[in-house]
Order: sequence, then structure tokens, then C-alpha cells
Amino acid sequence: MRVLVTGSKGFVGSWLLAHLESNGDEVTGLDTEVDVTDLAAVTDVVRAAAPEAICHLAAQSSVGTSWGDQASTYQVNVIGAVNVLDAAVGCDERPRVLLISSAEVYGRVAPDDLPLSEDQPFAPLSPYAASKAAAEMVGLRAWLGDGLEVIRARPFNHTGPGQRTDFVVPALAKQVADAVESGADALHTGNLDARRDLTDVRDVVRSYRQLLVSGAPGAVYNVCGGESVAIRDVAERLLALAGLDLPIVVDPARVRASDVPELRGNPARLQAATGWTPEIPLDVTLRDVLDYWQRPATEKGPAA
Repeated sequence: MRVLVTGSKGFVGSWLLAHLESNGDEVTGLDTEVDVTDLAAVTDVVRAAAPEAICHLAAQSSVGTSWGDQASTYQVNVIGAVNVLDAAVGCDERPRVLLISSAEVYGRVAPDDLPLSEDQPFAPLSPYAASKAAAEMVGLRAWLGDGLEVIRARPFNHTGPGQRTDFVVPALAKQVADAVESGADALHTGNLDARRDLTDVRDVVRSYRQLLVSGAPGAVYNVCGGESVAIRDVAERLLALAGLDLPIVVDPARVRASDVPELRGNPARLQAATGWTPEIPLDVTLRDVLDYWQRPATEKGPAA
């Protein structure tokens, strides 16, 4: 399968490229060397690659960053999706497109709504979440209006080695790694009570390839494990893995008013379509993330 991956040098993109190549796929990456908000540039790349499938990952992916730069978030996440889909529609042989959204589109939900199904209405709380909801509608229109085979994925929280520290698990893991190296009197966190459906990125990229092969055009799929874990538990597990006994202190500066108390999804639709289930236990994921941050800088490369 010839696959074009946008955002190919990012955290998820780099893992996806490796997974596709391990399956014998012919992969073309598109990253910061091409601005996804530039339709002509995107069109040139898509036509040159002549892909059978596109996985559109390129995005401004940080909830926190989206509050400080809303215009850029919408420009990259919405107009970028418009351009990639427009370029795909113009191909002589149209590719299937997997459009990566986010479980953040669900927003704050009642406990009775959990686990969340794909039929849950949008209720975005952050500019990032709103931009992903808008991009989904762009994708749905391309399917209904242009007949482009667009599949939407809504990943819940995922992590793994190489993720930037503006995401909670690597932020905690780096603190723990630093404490092992130089000592610290506490671990500082945001909202410890928030619960997230947390999956390993290596499992997530497996689901993306399976959706490119078996997903139904026009459909949307939760990508999640179906269970949630409290951030407090994640912090305690990381400390235990490092052999540390430190107090965990909530830093008010790290608490967002728009934090969703719990995000937990129902993966039944994805499992029925592809047979996918997560395979990597959380403790293995946390061990690997901690190992990444304990490596010398020359060995781990920049986080993405």
C-alpha cells in the first residue's frame, strides 16, 4: 500500500511511519517542509506521491497551546484538513483518507454518558477541541459531497517514548527522571483527579493502519482501551518504577479550568471493524517513557 503521512516527523507520525514500513508499505512523509495551510504546496506533494491512502496527522496538537494561539490552531487544524482533502479529491485515482480527530471533541460529559460512544454530541471546551470538531465536519462533507473515502479516528489519550513534555505522562516522567538524577523534594502536577483512557502510541498506530484497510468511509471510530486511569495513579506508578518515595503536590499553575474530569471511550465499533485491541500494558508504557527520559540527550533525540 502506498501511504502518504502528514505530520510524519511528529510523535505519532514517526511511530506510524515505522509501523507502516514494517508492514511493507511504501511510505511518503510530509512534515514542516510543506505548510499544510498552503493548498498549492500540499497539492503538489499529494499528486507526486500518488498515494493509495493518506493518514492526515499534521496538526497543532496541544490543548494548552491552543488557548494562547487560537487563530493558528484553527488555521492548521481546519484549513490544513481542507487542503489535504481538496488535494486528494483532485487525484486521478483518489486515495482513502484517515482523518485524525480527538476525543477532546466530546468535552465535559455526565458520568452516565461513560463510556463514550461515537454518537455522543460534540461539546468542545478548548480551541483545540473545537478545531478538531470542525475538521471532522470538513472530512464528512468531503465524503458526502465529493465521494472521497474519508474515515475519521477519534483517539483518546495516548503516550509513549518520544512525546513532548507539554503532555501529562512525559511531563511527569521527566520530573521523575530528573529527581533520580539530581534529587527533588516533590513531584509537581496538575489535576490529579482527572481520569484518562490511556493507550500506548504503538497500539494506536496499529489501529490507524487497520482503519485505512478496513474502516468504512464516512464512519468515525473511537481509538481507546475502554478503561480510564487517574493521573494520581500514573504519577504514583512512575515514582514506584523509579524507586522513589516523593510527595505529589498539585501546582495551581498547571490546573486548567477547562480540564475534563474523565474521558473514557467505548472501542466496540473499532474492534468490530478491524479486530484491534490494545496489547501493551500501561506499566510497560510508563516504564518505556521513563526509560526515554533517563537516557542521555545524545541517545534519545528531540521529543516530538
